[in-house]
Amino acid sequence: MLGKNKGDKMGVSEENVLAALSTVIEPELHRDLVSLNMVRDLKVEDSNVSFTIMLTTPACPLRGKMEGDARAALARVDGIGEIAIKFDANVPSDRRINTQVGQLFRNTIAVSSGKGGVGKSTISVNLAIALAQAGARVGLLDADILGPNIPMMMGIDQMPPPRDRKMVPAEAFGVKFISTGFLVKPDQPLVWRGPMLHSAIRQLLTDVAWGELDYLVIDLPPGTGDAQLSLAQAIPLSGALIVTQPMEVAAADAMRGLKMFEKLDVPIIGVVENMSGEFFGTGAGQRLAETLRVPFIGSIPLDANVRIGGDIGEPVVVTHPDSPAGQAMAAMAQAVAARVSVLTLASQTDFIPIQMIG
Repeated sequence: MLGKNKGDKMGVSEENVLAALSTVIEPELHRDLVSLNMVRDLKVEDSNVSFTIMLTTPACPLRGKMEGDARAALARVDGIGEIAIKFDANVPSDRRINTQVGQLFRNTIAVSSGKGGVGKSTISVNLAIALAQAGARVGLLDADILGPNIPMMMGIDQMPPPRDRKMVPAEAFGVKFISTGFLVKPDQPLVWRGPMLHSAIRQLLTDVAWGELDYLVIDLPPGTGDAQLSLAQAIPLSGALIVTQPMEVAAADAMRGLKMFEKLDVPIIGVVENMSGEFFGTGAGQRLAETLRVPFIGSIPLDANVRIGGDIGEPVVVTHPDSPAGQAMAAMAQAVAARVSVLTLASQTDFIPIQMIG
């Protein structure tokens, strides 16, 4: 070849860069980066290569693995020079949602439990904040209409005045949130039947200026009653996260809640075990997940800072992010975001993953 000695390597081209990247598999979706259209802004200048990997969530737990695999694949390209990789995220949208409620929600995550006292609201708050810390646009809906706790746990006792005939959600820690706790006096009990609960949940979905959200986290009341049915009727749910404690009695109740969502055709994100450790024991959540063949999202250790933070409106992922509980909450959020991406993309007729997790 003119200008080349026999020992010279071939020049680097977009074609051979893409060929190399087509061998890199996205760990959750089980397809390669190129066919998933995750390689963006590819530039080849002389022997140097730069591009962006477009993730399906800013909370992706496996970006390090993808970067390592991409660099290893490109290192096998003859003549490769410097490799610059950036990351961005475009959260896939559950196409069923917006046409039904008229809001720009990309995904809806119901957080549920079979019984009270397992820390479901604590999980909802820390999940929402951890997703926002990762860079996602997040809303939090307190659907426990009769026992609203989210304002206390988020440290705000009133929401902004309405605008353009819509309620404006409060905001804390990067999360927009709404609750009936803003609408009634703290000591005022709500004694409502099913139709009133259904109307209230629909209002909090449709009559609030949420804006565009990547994730709407919905904190449900315990049990399998009117609120769960009303929510499933009011809005398509991308998935349900089931919260349990480590005891078998809590897991038995969680199983009933999980089975309810299956009957409502709501995908199961997985099971999270809260308050895990020596005092309450450990393992019932993982055994439940294995029995029902759904993902085990993880364990949150029992930690006084979790309880204290909930009481004073300073969640543990904000105040103690490096503690075991804070790290476990962040890891839970990453696992939930990854699972929601899989479920959302799998629901689209033009995307069929080679293998589903769980």
